[in-house]
Amino acid sequence: MQIVVVLSVMCVGLVAGLHVQAGPQMTDAQLEQTLADKSTMQRHIKCALGEGPCDPVGRRLRTLAPLVLRGACPQCSMQETRQIRRTLAFVQRNYPWEWAKIVRQYG
Repeated sequence: MQIVVVLSVMCVGLVAGLHVQAGPQMTDAQLEQTLADKSTMQRHIKCALGEGPCDPVGRRLRTLAPLVLRGACPQCSMQETRQIRRTLAFVQRNYPWEWAKIVRQYG
């Protein structure tokens, strides 16, 4: 359960990255571009694991963590929810070693 929470927090941050201070929503095209950028994904994963610095997206993750821990994200739109699910599936499929580290750390 905790692994889903951690990854959900990470994904909410990715999707909400452009939402910092009520900014515009991330489009599906922007999400796909972020997912395709290995260095950006590694940076977000390291932030989630506490192994690297966090940018504004990472800081946003920490803000949203309590909401995700309660099992709801009232601030998330339907589009964000869909994008979070897409990101979770992507991390599981494309970053298996990092996924395993997250499972070991938070599982």
